[in-house]
Amino acid sequence: MPLKILLILGGLSAFGPLAIDLYLPAFPTMARAFATSTDQIQLSLSAYFIGLACGQILYGPVADRFGRRKPLLFGIGLFCSASLLCAFAPTLEWLIAGRFLQALGGCAGMVVTRAVIRDLCSPLEAARAFSKLMLVMGVAPILAPLLGGYLLVWTGWQGIFLFLTLFSAAFALIVLLGLRETLPVDGPRQSMSYSWRSVPRILRDPLFILHALTGGLAMAAMFAYIAGLPFVLIEIYGVAEQDFGWIFGLNAAGFILFAQVNGRLLRRRSPQQLVRNNALLFMGTALALLLASWWQPEQLLPFWVVMFVFVASVAMVLPNATACAMDGYGQQAGMASALLGTLQSTFAAITSALVGWLHDGSALPLGLVVGGCGILVALAALSAAAIQRPQCSTYP
Repeated sequence: MPLKILLILGGLSAFGPLAIDLYLPAFPTMARAFATSTDQIQLSLSAYFIGLACGQILYGPVADRFGRRKPLLFGIGLFCSASLLCAFAPTLEWLIAGRFLQALGGCAGMVVTRAVIRDLCSPLEAARAFSKLMLVMGVAPILAPLLGGYLLVWTGWQGIFLFLTLFSAAFALIVLLGLRETLPVDGPRQSMSYSWRSVPRILRDPLFILHALTGGLAMAAMFAYIAGLPFVLIEIYGVAEQDFGWIFGLNAAGFILFAQVNGRLLRRRSPQQLVRNNALLFMGTALALLLASWWQPEQLLPFWVVMFVFVASVAMVLPNATACAMDGYGQQAGMASALLGTLQSTFAAITSALVGWLHDGSALPLGLVVGGCGILVALAALSAAAIQRPQCSTYP
């Protein structure tokens, strides 16, 4: 895949991490500004995930019928407008509504990114492309909390959303000038009704469902970690808001590193083999985080080491599970991508909200949700390993 396209797709993938991670250090400050609690501010994060789940299923058939560029540009415009609404939200309810609309716009990039890779790559090349994509998009989780912490100090929490407004406006111009249409103009286009009729067939595909569950539950555990991390670091361990991003960024660096390790492993193993093996690794790290949350050591270092390994293991599961789920859906890549993203976002909304609902002043709710996801990921991956799909199980 050309480097220019990969960089643009990486930027599109960065919309999510920026919209989520940039304002994490501001949770306590926003709770004080809206005269509420941190777990109520977490509802704005859950609203974002609900918006992702609702929006992706709408963009899928549109992307298969009208191409990749038009829905993408519409989504970026909606994200830009909603970011401005969040910046000037007078109440928590307005903020939550703005976050929902922001997600409806931002999810266009998620659907289109997976569809473009499916347009241009074989399943094995797609797994490698997703691993490389994590290198590009992984920069966002490193920089976002750092930048968010300093924007919070310099401009207040409103400045965080103003930055997102400017970022999305600039990226709309980049997409307009730099991303060509990858759905062939002279090829067959799926009608909207045909795309919707393909949904039952896709959902009846056991490999699609099992790989979607594997990646979706790993993603859900990741976002449960994201939702609970500000409270654990800032409130329990006393980390300064402007320093929160350094710790979060170190964990994101592990995510990037292990994504590239996964890319190298694809030279000797098939994506489906790596889904199975890496899911078992993921379960081990998730259960280790559960143990650390129950123990809750007095010093931050032991807890951080476990978090680092857990986040890194997510990068070993997602690229392969995504590539295997998308295998076999060339003309329906948009709808398959939308269904995959909808499942992932639905799980993420549930787990991030669950961390808030279970809030008891300790790190244990975070560990319970992550540990449960780890067990389910391993079960889904082992079930998928019993079914073979030729392209996805082929060696390089």
